[in-house]
Amino acid sequence: MATHIGIVGVSPEGAALFYQQVTRWASRLHGPHEQPRVTIHNEPLSLYLDAIRQNDWHAVDRLLRSSAELLHRCGAQCCVCPDNVVQHALQMAEVGSPIPWLAMTDLVAEAASRDKRTRLGIIGTQLVANSSTYQTHLGVRGIRVAAPEPDEAATLEQIIFGELIYGEIRPESRLQVLRIINHFASKGCDGVILACSEAPMLITRENSTLPVYDAADILAEAAVRRSLAV
Repeated sequence: MATHIGIVGVSPEGAALFYQQVTRWASRLHGPHEQPRVTIHNEPLSLYLDAIRQNDWHAVDRLLRSSAELLHRCGAQCCVCPDNVVQHALQMAEVGSPIPWLAMTDLVAEAASRDKRTRLGIIGTQLVANSSTYQTHLGVRGIRVAAPEPDEAATLEQIIFGELIYGEIRPESRLQVLRIINHFASKGCDGVILACSEAPMLITRENSTLPVYDAADILAEAAVRRSLAV
């Protein structure tokens, strides 16, 4: 019997996309009829955004923990969260959690290390790109991280919070993000992390000039492999 996966949603668009990624990995690895049990729970996105803007990571922890406890009561045996911006609080949420968490940051670092990458750009919010969310996990493996330039970071912030979290996909925004990735390549990056759960709405392995490490998709594969013991 497959493990029951609990998904802690933050951004509704990101959680919906992640659910698709989970089911698609299950189909690839075990066929369309061997889907794991999946339950999704989210607290209102506004509560997370208010807490993050106030730098109140204990409040973020409480929101994550609330979802994990509800998922446990629904029968989930492990939980995952595809939203990069709350990864800071996962270590706190893990303490005393009724079910184990699977974190994406280590998984991304392991994947990049296996591919012998040396420098990765990050597509994500300013908080994620300019913090230790990925830098520590990659740094201990000898991989450097390149953050977007200030004007690029402001552009990404507007696209993520002004469009993607509402499900908006604008061709001009896709071109802007692809230009940022091209700039990473010109600076010597040999890969790029999609450190935003909605970023695959714009960027794919097919349209990126750099190899793509889609953090949520890497997490989805790991969750399915764990669930189905592949």
